[in-house]
Amino acid sequence: MKYKRRLIFTTPMKEENQDFQNDMKPNNFTDARVLVTGGAGFIGSSLVWALNRRGCENIVVCDILGKDEKWRNLTSLRFADYVEAADLQTRLQSGALGKFDLVLHLGACSATTEKDATYLAKNNYEFTKDLAHWSLANKARFVYASSAATYGDGAQGMEDNETQLDTLRPLNMYGYSKHLFDLHAKRSGFLNKIVGLKYFNVFGPNEDHKGDMRSLVHKSFAQVQEKGIIQLFKSYKPDFKHGEQKRDFLYVKDCVAMTLHLAATPKANGLFNIGSGQARTWVDLSNAVFTALKKKPVIKFIEMPETIRDKYQYFTQANLLRLRGSGYDAPVTSLENAVHDYVRKYLVLDKRLDPSQD
Repeated sequence: MKYKRRLIFTTPMKEENQDFQNDMKPNNFTDARVLVTGGAGFIGSSLVWALNRRGCENIVVCDILGKDEKWRNLTSLRFADYVEAADLQTRLQSGALGKFDLVLHLGACSATTEKDATYLAKNNYEFTKDLAHWSLANKARFVYASSAATYGDGAQGMEDNETQLDTLRPLNMYGYSKHLFDLHAKRSGFLNKIVGLKYFNVFGPNEDHKGDMRSLVHKSFAQVQEKGIIQLFKSYKPDFKHGEQKRDFLYVKDCVAMTLHLAATPKANGLFNIGSGQARTWVDLSNAVFTALKKKPVIKFIEMPETIRDKYQYFTQANLLRLRGSGYDAPVTSLENAVHDYVRKYLVLDKRLDPSQD
């Protein structure tokens, strides 16, 4: 979801703690009224799916549908209203959209290769800042997407500890645009009243429209179907063999369960890592795809584009101590089981998430 206008909310931000209009529980959002920005996108539409399965249909979806196929993510979902992003400012200010118990802000430019820094600053920083201020002023629980890209090369660790924010050095402008708001919330004194989610490598249904930003599972499914192989980037660091670079891969169904747990836990505020807690190699991921398709693994290593070599993360792994400490105790789906579910139930059948199905 890409915003072309900045929201300018004139309501002053209140400093008192929020009083939510309706009680929300991790598995029951029946009485909640929710705004989901980026709601037609990958994680956004998955959240609408998860809310539907938890009894919530009083949802306003905001996005920019544009000319791609992400509108298809909405066809099976149940929600009360849809708003184009260009109209959100006016309708919130005028009160036409009414009050919300929860704002799930997933709308952003998520392209890690985007080079227009001004564009990213407006979309990912300024918009988030203004919507956070509006949410706090209007006593809505505000949950927003930060990113594991804020951790850079991981030299300062990957702990969701706000005291270490000033030491982080993102490797690309996308990560920096997310980091800017994390810093703003901390320095403005309201990070402890909102929830920021540092999503790691999330994959799963409803990502078809993302182009080059699709997960390797989605890309490799097409490669195997067409050519019988999966292509992986070579390594340019001696500490990592080709294909042995490691990422924290997380199934989107686990991702949204973690997100809604934190949204419904009033005492859980600040930054939280959203990942599996276990780093796995690209070879592991590729082998899981081949297994799901009942095919023999054939992997080809290719050159990494020079434009991203110095911005590439070789290792990511979420520290989940804060998430677990908030009371989230559900097991994380294994990489192999998650890939099998995604490939067999969605990619092979060309299906998207449907609230009538697990």
